[in-house]
Amino acid sequence: MNPPAYYWRILAAYGGWGRSHLAFWHETPAVEAGSFDDPPSGRYYMAFAEKAAYAGPFDAGGIPLLDYRGRIGPQYNPIAIAQYGLARWNRFCKTGSEEDRAAAYRMGDWLLRNQEDGVWLHRFDWEYFRPLRAPWRSGLAQGQGLSLLARLYAHSGEAQYREAGRQALRRLAAAVAEGGCVIEEPDGSVWIEEYITEPPTHILNGMIWSLWGVWDWLRLGPDSRACRLWEEGVRTLRRQLHRFDLGFWSCYDLAPVRLPNPASPFYHRLHIVQMEVLARLSREPFFTEVGRRWESYTRRRGQRWRAFMLKCLFKVIYY
Repeated sequence: MNPPAYYWRILAAYGGWGRSHLAFWHETPAVEAGSFDDPPSGRYYMAFAEKAAYAGPFDAGGIPLLDYRGRIGPQYNPIAIAQYGLARWNRFCKTGSEEDRAAAYRMGDWLLRNQEDGVWLHRFDWEYFRPLRAPWRSGLAQGQGLSLLARLYAHSGEAQYREAGRQALRRLAAAVAEGGCVIEEPDGSVWIEEYITEPPTHILNGMIWSLWGVWDWLRLGPDSRACRLWEEGVRTLRRQLHRFDLGFWSCYDLAPVRLPNPASPFYHRLHIVQMEVLARLSREPFFTEVGRRWESYTRRRGQRWRAFMLKCLFKVIYY
């Protein structure tokens, strides 16, 4: 059970007064149409249009801060900084705006300055299935950083972005026990962990976004480490996605507890969009089929309510 301060923070974030970190994360998930035909320096696969219009707060250098409220307060989040850079990059690719281009490069340069031995660290405690104590690393931060750095290198040719990307991939692809972000299960499944906990929880959206970063790096040229991780990750999802399917909704993760953890409506919609993108990148119709099945769940009111009630019960028991 989390301490009272946790619940006060959650109440402040969800209570509707002011702008919390949720103002950044919970945009409407959407595919960026036509992005799959772009060169490596082109648009990201999700639109991120609302993220590009994020209203702040920002620091004096224009780097976004997320206000987590309570004891955590405003913080730099490397995942959000990379996504904001990708969002501004998408808009630059469509409009040619110098302001958007400069903003994307500012985010990339923040990643350069704040990379420590190849990793981007979160410097605040976070309550999840198991508490994460600062500083903690994330496979999602590594993957989203790769997606931005790959585009900046392809656009500019500047070696600093390529070297930072190489180091990020090195830490992303290493085993958790070796300071990386990958868990290999006894059955051969290979998972990129968004939150590194013991036991691992295999968050679906984080795994997929991280794999897109690996794919983006592969587009720059041959890389045996990236190729192996991409192939193993796609194979794992093909074999394991059925575990995220409740028959009426998708799961957020595979936390090893008695009740399943259904996705919120936002994350369920994100999963559907991610299936569409993954199908395009991997050229495997299997992911299209999964996305269509999960989309069909949203059209049934009874199933939406069932997922909502189960989510509430999960939160009450485990959070």
